[in-house]
Amino acid sequence: MIVRGIFAASARLGLTKTDVTRLSARPSRGAYRGGSISAEPRINDRIRVPEVRLVGPSGEQVGIVPLAKALELAQEYDLDLVEVAANARPPVCKLMDYGKFKYESAMKAREARKNQAHTVIKEMKLRPKIDPHDYDTKKGHVVRFLKQGDKVKITIMFRGREQSRPELGYRLLQRLAEDVQDLGFIESNPKQDGRNMIMVLGPHKKKTEAMAEARQAQEARKADAKAHPGRSQNAAEGDHDDHDAETEAPAQAAAEA
Repeated sequence: MIVRGIFAASARLGLTKTDVTRLSARPSRGAYRGGSISAEPRINDRIRVPEVRLVGPSGEQVGIVPLAKALELAQEYDLDLVEVAANARPPVCKLMDYGKFKYESAMKAREARKNQAHTVIKEMKLRPKIDPHDYDTKKGHVVRFLKQGDKVKITIMFRGREQSRPELGYRLLQRLAEDVQDLGFIESNPKQDGRNMIMVLGPHKKKTEAMAEARQAQEARKADAKAHPGRSQNAAEGDHDDHDAETEAPAQAAAEA
């Protein structure tokens, strides 16, 4: 009934069905008011208010001045007029080099992301009857993770009859915790989880501290390499000579035999 009424009204107005369809598909007036809101502040001629509360280049308070006067001062100082508090009455504007301000803000944000600490849980899996050499290798990885400020989840995997002797896994976890007690502590005590036994080690050192130390060590290595550019090359040549001597000695002994 509603559709019939619409077409009946359109017929009285002299509109065709095509006109009615096109008008119904047109978005409403409020639809044009949306859109993305720019996060960039208004600067210079984009500021549309009669007067502003002006802040000088060094942060000094100039006071409430007409917009034209503020733009004139910005041009005089060869700076930009930037609206820093649009919701204030009147809006607060500051004289600054907007390009330099954006660059410094981007660098600060980048540095903040670089220094941001993300807690990472590493995982290391062991068997109850692990070989001593494999144990030392796994322990080395755990030490490295703890030095980096990361947590480590240690998982003991039981197979077959090993499941009837959980004390083997418990003793192994306690041994590992004692071996790395200078770098980490037991955050979650060993507990059975199906066929596995799990323990979580937490680092004594915070992630931010570990990252700062790693950057300092890297900078120290770069400075040392720059101060002694030939040291690494000489070391490499020495290793090469030692390798040649090691390969020549067995060949000479074989020839004498």
